[in-house]
Amino acid sequence: MKKKILGLVTLASVLTLGLAACGGGNSKGTDSSGGSATGGSETTDVASFPIATTNKDEAIKDGVLDVAVATDSQFKGLFQWEFYQDAYDNMFMGPSHEQLFTNDGDFKITNDGAASLDLDQEAKKATITLKDGVTWSDGEPVTADDIIFPYEIIGHKDYTGIRYDETFRRIVGMDEYHDGKADSISGIKKVDDKTVEINYKDVNPSMLQAGGGVWSYAAPKHVLKDIAIKDMESSDPVRKNPVTFGPYYMSNIVPGESVEYSPNEHYWNGTPQLKKIVMTSVPTSSIVEALKSKQYDMVYQMPTDIYDTYKDLDGYTNLGREQTSYTYLGFKLGKWNKDKSHVEYNPDSKMADKALRQAMGYALDNGAVGDRFYAGLRSNATSLIPPVFKTTHNSEMKGYTLDIDKAKKLLDDAGYKDVDGDGIREGKDGKKFTIKFASMSGGETAQPLADYYIQQWKSIGLNVEYTTGRLIEFNSFYDKLENDDPEIDVYQAAWNTGTDPNPDGLYGPTAAFNYTRFESDENTELINNISSSKSFDADYQKEAFDKWQEYAFEEAFVIPTLFRNEVLPISDRVTNFSWAYDAPNPWATVGVSADTRK
Repeated sequence: MKKKILGLVTLASVLTLGLAACGGGNSKGTDSSGGSATGGSETTDVASFPIATTNKDEAIKDGVLDVAVATDSQFKGLFQWEFYQDAYDNMFMGPSHEQLFTNDGDFKITNDGAASLDLDQEAKKATITLKDGVTWSDGEPVTADDIIFPYEIIGHKDYTGIRYDETFRRIVGMDEYHDGKADSISGIKKVDDKTVEINYKDVNPSMLQAGGGVWSYAAPKHVLKDIAIKDMESSDPVRKNPVTFGPYYMSNIVPGESVEYSPNEHYWNGTPQLKKIVMTSVPTSSIVEALKSKQYDMVYQMPTDIYDTYKDLDGYTNLGREQTSYTYLGFKLGKWNKDKSHVEYNPDSKMADKALRQAMGYALDNGAVGDRFYAGLRSNATSLIPPVFKTTHNSEMKGYTLDIDKAKKLLDDAGYKDVDGDGIREGKDGKKFTIKFASMSGGETAQPLADYYIQQWKSIGLNVEYTTGRLIEFNSFYDKLENDDPEIDVYQAAWNTGTDPNPDGLYGPTAAFNYTRFESDENTELINNISSSKSFDADYQKEAFDKWQEYAFEEAFVIPTLFRNEVLPISDRVTNFSWAYDAPNPWATVGVSADTRK
């Protein structure tokens, strides 16, 4: 036993590793039995960060804005709302791809954007009306046909993306269209060139959320209509020269590396301030040095695990906000049936015993991880609804916190016993039991954090090994998840929920994003309650969200590990940029007040 204890990577050594990359630091930490890590690291309150630039100088003419996206992977370059899948492509779409609707601080749709939404609950009908002057970057007007076209893409049987789910099935006539029994969607009506009516089988409050039950985007039908839907994802208008109606358009794309943007002279909501924007992928290992040498005006996806190395850089201010995101552990419990667009839960899968999953959650001290790896910019996650959603987050839940004794008892009672006395538990059948763990590479923290998880699981007697023997590159990682690689039993990933907290799109039975492939009658019923018309009543909605969060905690098909805050370093020469969730499109107003960064 002494050799096994000394061989463990304790939280103390993991945290020392993480802090050494940030300039050092002293810490007390766990021993192999999983004691807590405390002291030695200053935490940071994201509420104290500004949310917008304070530079009041006038923007210069013909300014150029240099933007970095900190990433260790090349972006995929799926620059169409119907096809993009990850946060990196979404970052690159920011200056050019505008949504139809704006939203308030609670992410409710407002009518200040390119279109307005009217939801008639009694008639179960949504009416979308375009404003005058909304024009594509090639000079063609945005029309009702462009609002309807995304539904025809996503609902088509040859659609290659992953967004066809229950929100689309609720539209009258969508099932018939998807099954090839109808050439059009009977529930969608073009009233005139600017107005569309959509009839639903039922309506729910998510339809009032930005990015919720009503698709918030248009697609340029005049550009895409002659491309077969099965070929659309790989087509030039998606990957090389997208036509958009945001303040800028993508004028030059270097695949996987950078995008250059030029002003959209047809932009409907004012005149863009800049001559050019250049957005570039930059490795996380070199992003701080790039800032120190004043190469960029702002950095998206800035790693918070190295916050101490850039928190006081001359010439920059750090904006900060809560994220609509969380990190989580997911357990593979089945497969995706592509033909039926439905998850297939396997009650006999390796990780099917919820006691095993719960034990793995209680083995971890994510509160200490958040404090020590991320300077308090991340914290122990308690539920699957992040606290940024103040009206639906269950603030009473405590989540999974470190309790080694409880973890061991759960495994004992479930029948995972150490049969041969080597300190490692066998399976319920008495045979060798190995769990395959997949986690992504990238950044200073990925390896030591994953090592900590594996060794904490070892401390409760579980033999956990890396899928492929090492951490996995971002794109390969998600390819394996989507294709239900049998070498993944548990994985660590993160979700950006978007602006609608409804869990149907991530954990419902028809959601392709439901990577765990978990399904139960109770889970479906609880999600359906959230998605029902009864949830227009605020008290009912709150209760429905609370019950689902409590159920998800108990079943532990996914265990949230870290709530996340994000930091945006921004040059002091940048003007008129707000990072607030309820701000108008910041790319429409952003400028620079000097030719160079100082």
